[in-house]
Amino acid sequence: MKTVAYKNAWGFLDEYRGKDFTGRWPTVPEMFQITLKRFPDNLCFHAFDPEIKLTYREADQAMSRIAKALAADGFGRGDKIAVTGHNSVEWALVYFAVIRMGGIIVPLDPTLKDAELERFIEFGGVSGLFINSERVGNIDKDGRLGIRKYALEDVMSLDGPDTVFPVLSSEDTAAIIFTSGTTGVPKGVVLTHDNLVSDCFLVQGTISFTPDDVIYAILPLHHAYTMMAVVYIALSNGCAVVFGKKLAISHIFQELKAGKVTVFMAVPMLYNKMISALMTGVRKKGAVVYGVIRGMMKFSGFLKSCLGINIGKHLFGFLLEKLSFDGVRLCISGGGPLPASTFRMFNELGIDFVQGYGLTEASPITHVNPVEAFRVESVGKKLPETEVRIVDPDSDGNGLICIKGPMVMKGYYNNPEATAEVLADGWLNTGDVGHQDEDGYLYLTGRKKNVIVTEGGKNVFPEEVEDPFQLFEDIDQICVFGYLEDRELKREGIRAVIVPSKTCIDRFEGDNALIEKRMNDIVDEINRGVVSHKRISRVDVVYDTLPMTGTKKVKRGDVIAKYGDK
Repeated sequence: MKTVAYKNAWGFLDEYRGKDFTGRWPTVPEMFQITLKRFPDNLCFHAFDPEIKLTYREADQAMSRIAKALAADGFGRGDKIAVTGHNSVEWALVYFAVIRMGGIIVPLDPTLKDAELERFIEFGGVSGLFINSERVGNIDKDGRLGIRKYALEDVMSLDGPDTVFPVLSSEDTAAIIFTSGTTGVPKGVVLTHDNLVSDCFLVQGTISFTPDDVIYAILPLHHAYTMMAVVYIALSNGCAVVFGKKLAISHIFQELKAGKVTVFMAVPMLYNKMISALMTGVRKKGAVVYGVIRGMMKFSGFLKSCLGINIGKHLFGFLLEKLSFDGVRLCISGGGPLPASTFRMFNELGIDFVQGYGLTEASPITHVNPVEAFRVESVGKKLPETEVRIVDPDSDGNGLICIKGPMVMKGYYNNPEATAEVLADGWLNTGDVGHQDEDGYLYLTGRKKNVIVTEGGKNVFPEEVEDPFQLFEDIDQICVFGYLEDRELKREGIRAVIVPSKTCIDRFEGDNALIEKRMNDIVDEINRGVVSHKRISRVDVVYDTLPMTGTKKVKRGDVIAKYGDK
Protein backbone atom coordinates (compact mmCIF):
# COMPACT_ATOMS: atom_id res chain seq x y z
CA MET A 1 0.00 0.00 0.00
CA LYS A 2 1.07 3.57 -0.72
CA THR A 3 2.34 5.81 2.04
CA VAL A 4 3.73 9.33 1.97
CA ALA A 5 6.44 11.24 3.77
CA TYR A 6 5.45 14.17 5.97
CA LYS A 7 5.68 17.66 4.46
CA ASN A 8 7.60 20.45 6.17
CA ALA A 9 4.72 22.89 5.84
CA TRP A 10 6.11 25.11 8.61
CA GLY A 11 9.57 25.62 7.11
CA PHE A 12 8.71 29.24 6.22
CA LEU A 13 8.67 30.04 9.96
CA ASP A 14 12.48 29.99 9.95
CA GLU A 15 12.40 33.35 8.17
CA TYR A 16 10.57 34.88 11.15
CA ARG A 17 12.19 32.97 14.02
CA GLY A 18 14.36 35.25 16.17
CA LYS A 19 12.64 38.36 14.80
CA ASP A 20 8.90 37.80 15.24
CA PHE A 21 9.02 34.91 17.71
CA THR A 22 11.42 32.70 19.61
CA GLY A 23 11.33 28.98 20.30
CA ARG A 24 9.88 26.08 18.33
CA TRP A 25 6.48 27.61 17.55
CA PRO A 26 5.01 31.12 17.64
CA THR A 27 2.28 31.97 20.11
CA VAL A 28 -1.27 32.40 18.77
CA PRO A 29 -0.97 36.21 18.33
CA GLU A 30 2.50 35.82 16.79
CA MET A 31 1.13 33.27 14.30
CA PHE A 32 -1.53 35.76 13.20
CA GLN A 33 1.01 38.59 12.92
CA ILE A 34 3.24 36.47 10.67
CA THR A 35 0.29 35.73 8.38
CA LEU A 36 -0.60 39.43 8.41
CA LYS A 37 2.89 40.25 7.14
CA ARG A 38 2.63 37.63 4.40
CA PHE A 39 -0.95 38.24 3.20
CA PRO A 40 -2.29 41.59 4.51
CA ASP A 41 -4.81 42.06 1.71
CA ASN A 42 -6.12 38.50 1.55
CA LEU A 43 -9.72 37.97 2.59
CA CYS A 44 -9.75 36.75 6.20
CA PHE A 45 -13.38 36.54 7.38
CA HIS A 46 -16.60 36.48 5.34
CA ALA A 47 -20.18 36.16 6.63
CA PHE A 48 -23.64 36.57 5.12
CA ASP A 49 -26.88 38.24 6.26
CA PRO A 50 -25.63 40.84 6.96
CA GLU A 51 -22.60 40.47 4.72
CA ILE A 52 -19.27 41.22 6.39
CA LYS A 53 -15.90 40.93 4.68
CA LEU A 54 -12.61 41.65 6.43
CA THR A 55 -9.11 41.38 5.01
CA TYR A 56 -6.29 40.26 7.30
CA ARG A 57 -5.33 43.91 7.79
CA GLU A 58 -8.92 44.84 8.70
CA ALA A 59 -9.32 41.80 10.98
CA ASP A 60 -6.07 42.72 12.75
CA GLN A 61 -7.31 46.26 13.34
CA ALA A 62 -10.64 45.00 14.71
CA MET A 63 -8.93 42.50 17.03
CA SER A 64 -6.63 45.25 18.28
CA ARG A 65 -9.55 47.58 19.05
CA ILE A 66 -11.37 44.86 21.00
CA ALA A 67 -8.20 43.94 22.89
CA LYS A 68 -7.58 47.61 23.79
CA ALA A 69 -11.18 47.96 25.00
CA LEU A 70 -10.75 44.94 27.26
CA ALA A 71 -7.50 46.33 28.66
CA ALA A 72 -9.22 49.67 29.31
CA ASP A 73 -11.96 47.82 31.20
CA GLY A 74 -9.37 46.36 33.55
CA PHE A 75 -8.74 42.94 32.04
CA GLY A 76 -5.18 41.70 31.95
CA ARG A 77 -2.89 38.74 31.52
CA GLY A 78 -4.39 35.45 32.64
CA ASP A 79 -7.97 36.73 32.99
CA LYS A 80 -10.55 34.29 31.67
CA ILE A 81 -13.14 35.66 29.26
CA ALA A 82 -15.92 33.51 27.78
CA VAL A 83 -17.52 33.76 24.37
CA THR A 84 -20.75 32.05 23.37
CA GLY A 85 -23.15 32.53 20.51
CA HIS A 86 -23.88 31.69 16.92
CA ASN A 87 -20.98 31.43 14.47
CA SER A 88 -20.01 34.89 13.29
CA VAL A 89 -17.13 37.14 12.36
CA GLU A 90 -17.59 38.87 15.72
CA TRP A 91 -17.19 35.54 17.58
CA ALA A 92 -13.85 34.86 15.86
CA LEU A 93 -12.59 38.41 16.45
CA VAL A 94 -13.34 38.14 20.17
CA TYR A 95 -11.59 34.77 20.42
CA PHE A 96 -8.30 36.13 19.07
CA ALA A 97 -8.61 39.57 20.69
CA VAL A 98 -8.89 38.03 24.16
CA ILE A 99 -5.73 35.98 23.57
CA ARG A 100 -3.90 39.00 22.11
CA MET A 101 -4.73 41.00 25.23
CA GLY A 102 -3.09 38.24 27.30
CA GLY A 103 -6.32 36.67 28.46
CA ILE A 104 -7.55 33.09 28.32
CA ILE A 105 -10.48 32.46 26.01
CA VAL A 106 -13.27 30.16 27.25
CA PRO A 107 -15.60 29.16 24.38
CA LEU A 108 -19.00 27.96 25.62
CA ASP A 109 -21.79 26.05 23.90
CA PRO A 110 -24.58 28.48 22.89
CA THR A 111 -27.20 25.74 23.32
CA LEU A 112 -26.57 25.68 27.09
CA LYS A 113 -29.38 27.09 29.19
CA ASP A 114 -28.75 30.26 31.19
CA ALA A 115 -28.24 28.44 34.49
CA GLU A 116 -25.86 25.98 32.82
CA LEU A 117 -23.83 28.82 31.33
CA GLU A 118 -23.59 30.43 34.76
CA ARG A 119 -22.36 27.14 36.21
CA PHE A 120 -19.47 26.94 33.75
CA ILE A 121 -18.71 30.65 34.20
CA GLU A 122 -18.50 30.25 37.97
CA PHE A 123 -16.46 27.04 37.88
CA GLY A 124 -14.04 28.48 35.32
CA GLY A 125 -13.44 31.70 37.21
CA VAL A 126 -14.61 33.68 34.18
CA SER A 127 -14.71 37.45 34.69
CA GLY A 128 -15.94 38.60 31.27
CA LEU A 129 -18.55 37.32 28.83
CA PHE A 130 -19.37 37.98 25.17
CA ILE A 131 -22.84 36.70 24.25
CA ASN A 132 -25.61 37.39 21.72
CA SER A 133 -27.50 40.55 22.63
CA GLU A 134 -30.82 38.81 23.31
CA ARG A 135 -29.21 36.84 26.16
CA VAL A 136 -27.07 39.53 27.78
CA GLY A 137 -29.72 40.38 30.36
CA ASN A 138 -30.36 36.74 31.27
CA ILE A 139 -26.91 36.01 32.68
CA ASP A 140 -25.85 37.01 36.21
CA LYS A 141 -29.01 39.01 36.82
CA ASP A 142 -28.28 39.40 40.53
CA GLY A 143 -24.63 40.29 40.03
CA ARG A 144 -23.47 37.36 42.14
CA LEU A 145 -20.86 36.30 39.57
CA GLY A 146 -19.57 39.83 39.11
CA ILE A 147 -18.85 39.42 35.43
CA ARG A 148 -18.65 42.16 32.81
CA LYS A 149 -20.91 41.41 29.84
CA TYR A 150 -20.67 42.45 26.19
CA ALA A 151 -23.09 41.94 23.30
CA LEU A 152 -21.39 40.06 20.46
CA GLU A 153 -23.16 42.18 17.88
CA ASP A 154 -21.54 45.35 19.27
CA VAL A 155 -17.89 44.27 19.29
CA MET A 156 -16.98 46.05 16.07
CA SER A 157 -17.63 49.37 17.84
CA LEU A 158 -15.37 48.62 20.83
CA ASP A 159 -12.09 50.52 21.20
CA GLY A 160 -9.70 51.82 23.82
CA PRO A 161 -6.54 53.85 24.25
CA ASP A 162 -3.28 52.51 22.85
CA THR A 163 -1.59 50.03 25.16
CA VAL A 164 1.27 47.56 25.14
CA PHE A 165 0.02 44.00 25.29
CA PRO A 166 2.00 41.45 27.33
CA VAL A 167 4.63 39.24 25.72
CA LEU A 168 3.23 35.73 25.95
CA SER A 169 5.01 32.43 26.38
CA SER A 170 4.28 29.30 24.36
CA GLU A 171 3.57 27.55 27.68
CA ASP A 172 0.92 30.09 28.69
CA THR A 173 -2.68 28.91 28.66
CA ALA A 174 -4.51 30.20 25.58
CA ALA A 175 -7.89 28.49 25.91
CA ILE A 176 -10.02 26.40 28.23
CA ILE A 177 -12.54 24.25 26.40
CA PHE A 178 -15.25 22.46 28.37
CA THR A 179 -16.09 18.96 27.17
CA SER A 180 -18.43 17.55 29.81
CA GLY A 181 -22.19 17.66 30.03
CA THR A 182 -24.21 19.82 32.40
CA THR A 183 -23.92 17.49 35.41
CA GLY A 184 -20.96 16.34 37.48
CA VAL A 185 -17.66 18.19 37.84
CA PRO A 186 -16.97 20.13 34.61
CA LYS A 187 -13.98 19.10 32.52
CA GLY A 188 -12.25 22.15 31.14
CA VAL A 189 -9.42 21.20 28.79
CA VAL A 190 -6.47 23.55 29.36
CA LEU A 191 -4.68 24.21 26.05
CA THR A 192 -1.49 26.24 25.74
CA HIS A 193 -0.32 28.36 22.82
CA ASP A 194 2.16 25.57 22.05
CA ASN A 195 -0.61 22.95 22.03
CA LEU A 196 -2.75 24.87 19.55
CA VAL A 197 -0.09 26.25 17.23
CA SER A 198 1.89 22.99 17.03
CA ASP A 199 -1.27 21.05 16.19
CA CYS A 200 -2.19 23.60 13.53
CA PHE A 201 1.12 23.25 11.70
CA LEU A 202 1.66 19.52 12.26
CA VAL A 203 -1.71 18.80 10.61
CA GLN A 204 -0.27 20.48 7.53
CA GLY A 205 2.52 17.92 7.48
CA THR A 206 -0.13 15.58 6.03
CA ILE A 207 -2.56 17.81 4.11
CA SER A 208 -1.81 21.01 2.20
CA PHE A 209 -3.57 24.37 2.10
CA THR A 210 -2.85 27.46 0.04
CA PRO A 211 -3.54 31.20 0.52
CA ASP A 212 -6.20 30.87 -2.20
CA ASP A 213 -8.29 28.41 -0.19
CA VAL A 214 -11.67 29.39 1.22
CA ILE A 215 -12.67 27.22 4.19
CA TYR A 216 -16.29 26.89 5.30
CA ALA A 217 -17.21 27.07 8.99
CA ILE A 218 -20.67 25.60 9.52
CA LEU A 219 -20.13 23.59 12.71
CA PRO A 220 -20.14 25.40 16.09
CA LEU A 221 -17.01 27.44 16.74
CA HIS A 222 -16.93 26.55 20.43
CA HIS A 223 -15.93 23.03 19.40
CA ALA A 224 -12.17 22.46 19.18
CA TYR A 225 -12.53 20.58 15.88
CA THR A 226 -14.05 23.56 14.04
CA MET A 227 -11.61 26.06 15.49
CA MET A 228 -8.58 23.98 14.51
CA ALA A 229 -9.65 22.43 11.19
CA VAL A 230 -11.11 25.69 9.90
CA VAL A 231 -10.04 28.85 11.71
CA TYR A 232 -6.51 28.03 12.92
CA ILE A 233 -5.62 26.29 9.65
CA ALA A 234 -6.93 29.28 7.68
CA LEU A 235 -5.21 31.91 9.81
CA SER A 236 -1.84 30.18 9.53
CA ASN A 237 -2.02 30.16 5.72
CA GLY A 238 -3.72 33.38 4.70
CA CYS A 239 -6.91 31.52 3.72
CA ALA A 240 -10.42 32.95 4.02
CA VAL A 241 -13.00 31.66 6.51
CA VAL A 242 -16.63 31.71 5.41
CA PHE A 243 -19.11 31.48 8.30
CA GLY A 244 -22.26 29.44 7.64
CA LYS A 245 -25.54 30.74 8.99
CA LYS A 246 -27.38 27.54 9.83
CA LEU A 247 -26.95 23.78 9.57
CA ALA A 248 -29.55 23.29 6.83
CA ILE A 249 -28.71 21.69 3.49
CA SER A 250 -30.38 24.40 1.36
CA HIS A 251 -28.49 27.19 3.16
CA ILE A 252 -25.22 25.28 2.94
CA PHE A 253 -25.57 24.85 -0.83
CA GLN A 254 -26.22 28.58 -1.29
CA GLU A 255 -23.30 29.63 0.90
CA LEU A 256 -20.84 27.22 -0.71
CA LYS A 257 -21.49 28.93 -4.05
CA ALA A 258 -21.72 32.49 -2.74
CA GLY A 259 -18.53 32.11 -0.70
CA LYS A 260 -16.63 30.28 -3.48
CA VAL A 261 -15.67 27.64 -0.92
CA THR A 262 -12.78 25.31 -1.79
CA VAL A 263 -12.47 23.37 1.49
CA PHE A 264 -15.54 21.93 3.20
CA MET A 265 -15.34 20.64 6.78
CA ALA A 266 -18.23 18.73 8.36
CA VAL A 267 -19.23 15.77 10.51
CA PRO A 268 -20.15 12.30 9.18
CA MET A 269 -23.89 12.85 9.58
CA LEU A 270 -23.86 15.70 7.07
CA TYR A 271 -21.75 13.81 4.52
CA ASN A 272 -23.97 10.74 4.88
CA LYS A 273 -27.08 12.80 4.20
CA MET A 274 -25.48 14.46 1.19
CA ILE A 275 -24.26 11.29 -0.50
CA SER A 276 -27.49 9.44 0.33
CA ALA A 277 -29.62 12.20 -1.23
CA LEU A 278 -27.35 12.30 -4.29
CA MET A 279 -27.48 8.54 -4.85
CA THR A 280 -31.25 8.50 -4.30
CA GLY A 281 -31.58 11.03 -7.10
CA VAL A 282 -29.43 8.86 -9.38
CA ARG A 283 -31.54 5.78 -8.59
CA LYS A 284 -34.65 7.64 -9.72
CA LYS A 285 -33.11 7.80 -13.20
CA GLY A 286 -33.62 4.05 -13.48
CA ALA A 287 -31.63 0.88 -12.82
CA VAL A 288 -29.59 1.11 -16.02
CA VAL A 289 -28.45 4.71 -15.43
CA TYR A 290 -27.72 3.96 -11.78
CA GLY A 291 -25.67 0.89 -12.71
CA VAL A 292 -23.66 2.77 -15.33
CA ILE A 293 -22.88 5.66 -12.98
CA ARG A 294 -21.89 3.38 -10.10
CA GLY A 295 -19.66 1.42 -12.46
CA MET A 296 -17.99 4.63 -13.64
CA MET A 297 -17.56 5.73 -10.02
CA LYS A 298 -15.81 2.48 -9.10
CA PHE A 299 -13.49 2.83 -12.09
CA SER A 300 -12.76 6.44 -11.12
CA GLY A 301 -12.04 5.35 -7.55
CA PHE A 302 -9.65 2.65 -8.75
CA LEU A 303 -7.67 5.13 -10.84
CA LYS A 304 -7.53 7.64 -7.99
CA SER A 305 -6.50 5.27 -5.19
CA CYS A 306 -4.16 2.99 -7.15
CA LEU A 307 -2.67 5.20 -9.87
CA GLY A 308 -3.14 8.70 -8.46
CA ILE A 309 -5.19 9.75 -11.50
CA ASN A 310 -8.28 11.83 -10.66
CA ILE A 311 -10.90 11.83 -13.43
CA GLY A 312 -13.88 12.05 -11.09
CA LYS A 313 -14.44 15.79 -11.32
CA HIS A 314 -14.50 15.61 -15.11
CA LEU A 315 -16.86 12.64 -15.20
CA PHE A 316 -19.21 13.69 -12.42
CA GLY A 317 -19.25 17.47 -12.55
CA PHE A 318 -23.02 17.37 -13.11
CA LEU A 319 -23.47 15.43 -9.85
CA LEU A 320 -21.06 17.58 -7.85
CA GLU A 321 -22.92 20.68 -9.01
CA LYS A 322 -26.07 19.35 -7.33
CA LEU A 323 -24.15 19.39 -4.03
CA SER A 324 -22.57 22.80 -4.83
CA PHE A 325 -19.27 20.91 -4.65
CA ASP A 326 -18.08 21.77 -8.16
CA GLY A 327 -15.69 24.36 -6.67
CA VAL A 328 -14.71 22.27 -3.64
CA ARG A 329 -11.30 20.58 -3.87
CA LEU A 330 -11.09 19.09 -0.37
CA CYS A 331 -13.56 17.70 2.17
CA ILE A 332 -12.59 17.09 5.79
CA SER A 333 -14.57 14.80 8.09
CA GLY A 334 -14.12 14.50 11.84
CA GLY A 335 -15.98 14.49 15.12
CA GLY A 336 -17.12 10.87 14.75
CA PRO A 337 -16.80 7.65 12.76
CA LEU A 338 -17.41 7.92 9.01
CA PRO A 339 -18.72 4.91 7.06
CA ALA A 340 -16.09 3.58 4.66
CA SER A 341 -18.71 3.65 1.89
CA THR A 342 -19.21 7.41 2.27
CA PHE A 343 -15.46 8.02 2.26
CA ARG A 344 -15.08 5.83 -0.83
CA MET A 345 -17.92 7.43 -2.82
CA PHE A 346 -16.73 11.02 -2.35
CA ASN A 347 -13.28 9.98 -3.55
CA GLU A 348 -14.85 8.20 -6.53
CA LEU A 349 -16.62 11.45 -7.44
CA GLY A 350 -13.24 13.16 -7.62
CA ILE A 351 -13.27 14.98 -4.29
CA ASP A 352 -10.12 14.71 -2.17
CA PHE A 353 -11.69 13.49 1.03
CA VAL A 354 -9.77 13.60 4.32
CA GLN A 355 -10.85 11.82 7.46
CA GLY A 356 -9.20 12.74 10.73
CA TYR A 357 -9.15 11.64 14.33
CA GLY A 358 -8.52 13.34 17.62
CA LEU A 359 -10.10 14.66 20.78
CA THR A 360 -10.34 18.01 22.53
CA GLU A 361 -7.65 16.94 24.98
CA ALA A 362 -5.25 16.82 22.00
CA SER A 363 -6.06 20.28 20.60
CA PRO A 364 -7.83 18.22 18.94
CA ILE A 365 -6.21 16.54 15.89
CA THR A 366 -3.75 13.63 16.16
CA HIS A 367 -4.34 11.72 12.89
CA VAL A 368 -5.17 12.66 9.29
CA ASN A 369 -5.68 10.40 6.28
CA PRO A 370 -3.30 11.65 3.54
CA VAL A 371 -4.93 12.64 0.25
CA GLU A 372 -2.12 10.97 -1.69
CA ALA A 373 -2.22 7.69 0.26
CA PHE A 374 -5.54 7.38 2.07
CA ARG A 375 -6.68 4.08 3.53
CA VAL A 376 -10.44 3.77 3.45
CA GLU A 377 -10.86 1.84 6.71
CA SER A 378 -8.42 4.03 8.65
CA VAL A 379 -9.12 7.29 10.48
CA GLY A 380 -5.69 8.50 9.46
CA LYS A 381 -1.94 8.53 9.85
CA LYS A 382 -0.45 9.93 13.02
CA LEU A 383 0.82 13.50 12.78
CA PRO A 384 4.55 14.26 12.82
CA GLU A 385 6.07 14.35 16.34
CA THR A 386 3.19 12.20 17.62
CA GLU A 387 3.56 8.86 19.40
CA VAL A 388 0.84 6.23 19.70
CA ARG A 389 0.76 3.32 22.10
CA ILE A 390 -1.81 0.50 22.04
CA VAL A 391 -2.31 -0.78 25.59
CA ASP A 392 -3.34 -4.37 26.37
CA PRO A 393 -4.14 -5.39 22.77
CA ASP A 394 -6.44 -8.37 22.23
CA SER A 395 -5.91 -11.18 19.74
CA ASP A 396 -6.87 -8.84 16.88
CA GLY A 397 -4.39 -6.19 18.01
CA ASN A 398 -7.10 -3.86 19.34
CA GLY A 399 -6.34 -2.12 22.61
CA LEU A 400 -6.66 1.17 24.43
CA ILE A 401 -5.21 4.03 22.37
CA CYS A 402 -2.80 6.35 24.19
CA ILE A 403 -1.17 9.38 22.54
CA LYS A 404 1.82 11.58 23.28
CA GLY A 405 2.82 14.75 21.44
CA PRO A 406 3.08 18.56 21.64
CA MET A 407 -0.68 18.90 21.13
CA VAL A 408 -1.63 17.02 24.33
CA MET A 409 -3.28 19.26 26.94
CA LYS A 410 -1.79 20.43 30.24
CA GLY A 411 -4.75 18.87 32.07
CA TYR A 412 -8.30 19.60 33.15
CA TYR A 413 -8.91 22.98 34.76
CA ASN A 414 -9.21 22.74 38.55
CA ASN A 415 -9.85 18.99 38.32
CA PRO A 416 -6.70 17.03 39.31
CA GLU A 417 -8.60 13.77 39.82
CA ALA A 418 -9.94 13.74 36.25
CA THR A 419 -6.52 14.77 34.94
CA ALA A 420 -4.83 11.86 36.73
CA GLU A 421 -7.31 9.43 35.16
CA VAL A 422 -6.30 10.27 31.59
CA LEU A 423 -2.80 11.79 31.74
CA ALA A 424 0.40 10.11 32.95
CA ASP A 425 3.99 10.93 31.96
CA GLY A 426 2.70 12.91 28.99
CA TRP A 427 0.62 10.00 27.66
CA LEU A 428 -3.07 10.75 27.04
CA ASN A 429 -5.56 7.92 27.53
CA THR A 430 -8.06 8.59 24.75
CA GLY A 431 -10.68 6.11 25.97
CA ASP A 432 -10.87 4.77 22.43
CA VAL A 433 -10.04 1.25 21.32
CA GLY A 434 -8.30 0.33 18.08
CA HIS A 435 -5.04 -0.69 16.45
CA GLN A 436 -2.24 0.89 14.46
CA ASP A 437 -0.42 -0.53 11.44
CA GLU A 438 3.31 -0.39 10.76
CA ASP A 439 2.94 2.82 8.71
CA GLY A 440 1.29 4.73 11.57
CA TYR A 441 -2.30 4.51 10.29
CA LEU A 442 -4.92 4.16 13.04
CA TYR A 443 -8.04 1.95 12.91
CA LEU A 444 -10.80 2.55 15.46
CA THR A 445 -13.07 -0.05 16.99
CA GLY A 446 -15.05 2.09 19.42
CA ARG A 447 -15.18 3.76 22.82
CA LYS A 448 -14.00 1.57 25.70
CA LYS A 449 -16.77 2.81 27.99
CA ASN A 450 -19.46 1.88 25.42
CA VAL A 451 -18.38 -1.74 24.94
CA ILE A 452 -21.12 -4.41 25.04
CA VAL A 453 -20.02 -7.83 26.32
CA THR A 454 -22.15 -10.61 24.79
CA GLU A 455 -22.88 -14.01 26.32
CA GLY A 456 -19.93 -15.61 24.54
CA GLY A 457 -17.56 -13.02 26.00
CA LYS A 458 -17.26 -11.13 22.73
CA ASN A 459 -16.68 -7.37 22.88
CA VAL A 460 -18.99 -5.40 20.61
CA PHE A 461 -18.65 -1.67 20.09
CA PRO A 462 -21.88 0.25 19.34
CA GLU A 463 -20.10 2.34 16.71
CA GLU A 464 -19.37 -0.82 14.69
CA VAL A 465 -23.02 -1.84 14.77
CA GLU A 466 -24.33 1.62 13.89
CA ASP A 467 -21.98 2.15 10.97
CA PRO A 468 -23.94 0.26 8.23
CA PHE A 469 -27.16 2.10 9.07
CA GLN A 470 -25.85 5.57 8.31
CA LEU A 471 -26.64 5.48 4.59
CA PHE A 472 -30.29 4.37 4.85
CA GLU A 473 -32.37 7.43 4.02
CA ASP A 474 -35.30 5.99 5.98
CA ILE A 475 -33.30 6.30 9.21
CA ASP A 476 -32.64 9.71 10.69
CA GLN A 477 -30.85 8.62 13.88
CA ILE A 478 -29.75 5.38 15.51
CA CYS A 479 -28.26 4.70 18.93
CA VAL A 480 -27.01 1.23 19.89
CA PHE A 481 -26.26 0.06 23.43
CA GLY A 482 -26.37 -3.05 25.56
CA TYR A 483 -29.34 -4.33 27.55
CA LEU A 484 -30.03 -7.31 29.80
CA GLU A 485 -31.49 -9.83 27.37
CA ASP A 486 -31.83 -12.43 30.15
CA ARG A 487 -31.88 -11.04 33.68
CA GLU A 488 -31.44 -14.42 35.36
CA LEU A 489 -28.42 -15.34 33.27
CA LYS A 490 -27.30 -11.69 33.15
CA ARG A 491 -26.88 -12.06 29.41
CA GLU A 492 -26.32 -8.82 27.51
CA GLY A 493 -27.88 -8.26 24.11
CA ILE A 494 -27.67 -5.46 21.56
CA ARG A 495 -30.45 -2.91 21.41
CA ALA A 496 -31.09 -0.19 18.86
CA VAL A 497 -33.18 2.93 19.37
CA ILE A 498 -34.09 4.24 15.91
CA VAL A 499 -35.67 7.51 14.79
CA PRO A 500 -37.23 7.21 11.31
CA SER A 501 -36.61 10.02 8.83
CA LYS A 502 -39.27 12.47 7.69
CA THR A 503 -38.97 10.90 4.23
CA CYS A 504 -39.93 7.52 5.65
CA ILE A 505 -42.77 8.92 7.77
CA ASP A 506 -44.22 10.78 4.78
CA ARG A 507 -43.94 7.76 2.49
CA PHE A 508 -45.96 5.61 4.88
CA GLU A 509 -48.33 8.52 5.64
CA GLY A 510 -47.60 8.39 9.34
CA ASP A 511 -48.70 4.75 9.72
CA ASN A 512 -46.60 3.70 12.72
CA ALA A 513 -47.05 -0.02 12.07
CA LEU A 514 -45.68 0.28 8.52
CA ILE A 515 -42.88 2.59 9.63
CA GLU A 516 -41.81 0.20 12.38
CA LYS A 517 -41.94 -2.74 9.98
CA ARG A 518 -39.62 -0.85 7.65
CA MET A 519 -37.19 -0.16 10.52
CA ASN A 520 -37.19 -3.83 11.51
CA ASP A 521 -36.72 -4.90 7.89
CA ILE A 522 -33.60 -2.72 7.67
CA VAL A 523 -32.29 -4.23 10.91
CA ASP A 524 -32.96 -7.75 9.57
CA GLU A 525 -31.11 -6.89 6.36
CA ILE A 526 -28.06 -5.65 8.27
CA ASN A 527 -28.18 -8.56 10.73
CA ARG A 528 -27.96 -11.07 7.88
CA GLY A 529 -24.66 -9.57 6.78
CA VAL A 530 -22.80 -9.54 10.10
CA VAL A 531 -21.45 -12.14 12.51
CA SER A 532 -23.94 -13.43 15.07
CA HIS A 533 -22.52 -11.63 18.12
CA LYS A 534 -22.97 -8.23 16.38
CA ARG A 535 -26.65 -8.74 15.55
CA ILE A 536 -29.27 -6.45 17.04
CA SER A 537 -31.81 -8.38 19.10
CA ARG A 538 -34.10 -5.55 20.19
CA VAL A 539 -35.41 -2.58 18.22
CA ASP A 540 -37.29 0.42 19.61
CA VAL A 541 -38.68 2.94 17.14
CA VAL A 542 -39.14 6.41 18.62
CA TYR A 543 -40.30 9.63 17.05
CA ASP A 544 -38.59 12.22 19.25
CA THR A 545 -35.20 13.52 18.10
CA LEU A 546 -32.38 11.97 20.12
CA PRO A 547 -30.19 14.43 22.04
CA MET A 548 -27.05 15.43 20.13
CA THR A 549 -23.79 17.24 20.71
CA GLY A 550 -22.75 20.39 18.85
CA THR A 551 -21.01 18.19 16.26
CA LYS A 552 -24.16 16.14 15.70
CA LYS A 553 -23.16 13.00 17.55
CA VAL A 554 -25.93 11.26 19.50
CA LYS A 555 -25.44 11.60 23.25
CA ARG A 556 -25.42 7.89 24.02
CA GLY A 557 -25.52 8.40 27.80
CA ASP A 558 -28.64 10.58 27.58
CA VAL A 559 -30.37 8.05 25.31
CA ILE A 560 -29.59 5.20 27.70
CA ALA A 561 -30.85 7.29 30.62
CA LYS A 562 -34.13 7.89 28.80
CA TYR A 563 -34.76 4.55 27.08
CA GLY A 564 -32.53 2.04 28.87
CA ASP A 565 -33.80 -0.79 31.09
CA LYS A 566 -37.38 -0.55 29.85
